[in-house]
Amino acid sequence: MHDIEPYFNWRHYYISSEDERSPFYAREYSEFEFTDQVYNYMIHPQWDNIGSPTLFIKIIYTDYEEGYTVIELIGEWNDAINNDIMTLKRDIIEPLIYEGVDKFILIGENVLNFHYSDDCYYEEWFDELEDGYIALINFHEHVVKEFNEIHLDQYFVLGGELEEFSWRTYTPNQFFGKVDTYVQKRLN
Repeated sequence: MHDIEPYFNWRHYYISSEDERSPFYAREYSEFEFTDQVYNYMIHPQWDNIGSPTLFIKIIYTDYEEGYTVIELIGEWNDAINNDIMTLKRDIIEPLIYEGVDKFILIGENVLNFHYSDDCYYEEWFDELEDGYIALINFHEHVVKEFNEIHLDQYFVLGGELEEFSWRTYTPNQFFGKVDTYVQKRLN
């Protein structure tokens, strides 16, 4: 897992540690010192630690004028033990909402497992978005199945074209345009 880096080809468009409005502003990274791990596997030092021992993220793009952000995740999303959704919601999502972001695109191809607790923070996040949404891209089938079984899918836009999306072939704005068009069709 140590060689799985957050997507870096958009760095010439956006770097969260250089964005004064980002929760990760002024964070410094090492290219060589591995300090975080998921299970017993070290992860690349470019991932952002959000205070969870198993879930790490990277905000790979944010556009405040359009009101969207793209967040890549890695690890185990564990609400049952670590209450990851609370940490994610309070420390990352709320500051972004405060800055005008209401469209969240979560890339989950590196999310290994999901463990459920309750839906309070998901419902709160969903209710705060008014005209926005939370779109899940490329989450593994077993993770999506867990979301569906406990009815968290009511808070997300997922499935269909979002299941196997070749998002790395687009610029951030092209990617958002594709996702937004798909989401608007689904919502209407």
